[in-house]
Amino acid sequence: MANAKRITLDRRKVVARVLRDRGDALLITGLGAPSFDAMAAGDSLNNFYVWSGMGSAVPFGLGLACAQPGRRVLTVTGDGEMLMGLGSLATVAVQRPANFAVVVIDNQRYGETGGQLTHTEFGVDIPAMAKGAGFREVATVYTNAELEEAVPLILKGEGPVFVTVKVRPEPAKIVLPPRDGPMMRHRFRANLLGEG
Repeated sequence: MANAKRITLDRRKVVARVLRDRGDALLITGLGAPSFDAMAAGDSLNNFYVWSGMGSAVPFGLGLACAQPGRRVLTVTGDGEMLMGLGSLATVAVQRPANFAVVVIDNQRYGETGGQLTHTEFGVDIPAMAKGAGFREVATVYTNAELEEAVPLILKGEGPVFVTVKVRPEPAKIVLPPRDGPMMRHRFRANLLGEG
């Protein structure tokens, strides 16, 4: 059961648009393509790229949002990873961080393991799960016009915010962010806390 609406958006352009006006928002990316998309949009000291631990990007973002309530925290991840970590939606909703937004780039594929179909291809509605868990704002984006409406919600809406953006399944060129875990941790921490 494929989705009835036509999917036309390009993942790389979507992530670039979301991040274009982010200011000093902190970004946690899910493994694989969301990290490549964020790196292609431009590396930042405010970016932390998750390289392992499938399903951990949202819990990581939640912890950061709770620890840094004065900063906007964004998690950009994929549908496969979000399906792996669905329980985190309930925890986010219970904690209700007003500064936290989750963006799921949904290509309906497991991109890192060969492009197998995810459950969203068959009608599983992750935004409905986020709404049922208790997220304050939930949206699904199919068009550029809907994306433009969603960007202010993602960047400034009172959270927790959950936005799924449906994108075409074609892979984009891999743009690798730093892969040195200890270096990334030190870089992010030093930037955030001013430690040398």
